Amino acid sequence: MIKANIILDYPKWKNKIKDPNIYLKKKLSRLSKIPYFKKKKQEFSILLTNNRKMKNLNLKFRKKNKPTDVLSFQSNENFYIGDIAISYEIINKRSKLSNFFLEFDKMWIHGYFHLIGYNHKKLKDFKKMSKKENLVLNYFHKIN
Repeated sequence: MIKANIILDYPKWKNKIKDPNIYLKKKLSRLSKIPYFKKKKQEFSILLTNNRKMKNLNLKFRKKNKPTDVLSFQSNENFYIGDIAISYEIINKRSKLSNFFLEFDKMWIHGYFHLIGYNHKKLKDFKKMSKKENLVLNYFHKIN
């Protein structure tokens, strides 16, 4: 079973997702029906925050003095695979052209794939990671 611990650091998230814990629990339950994820025993945390906090984290850990949409921090523990941080303002701005839930799902799924070892430093790795992310997104949202 895959489990996410939600840390709500920025109250505006609740304007869009009434109960982030229930929302993610449902998504992870669906994810565990995909054969690749079926027998995974993993736990991670998602910090739902704002641009200010993301800028601070990005500066501290990546030496980049600007906010970013999502950050992932892998863990070396057995079942606890790491932490993800997501910016409300960036997701909300992107959602003006699409859908808030779709944009949020894109970000936590992207962060999750980083936690399980995927990266996009090389083009072939980017394509491999994007393909897997899109499979999950299509499963959740039936995107064509």
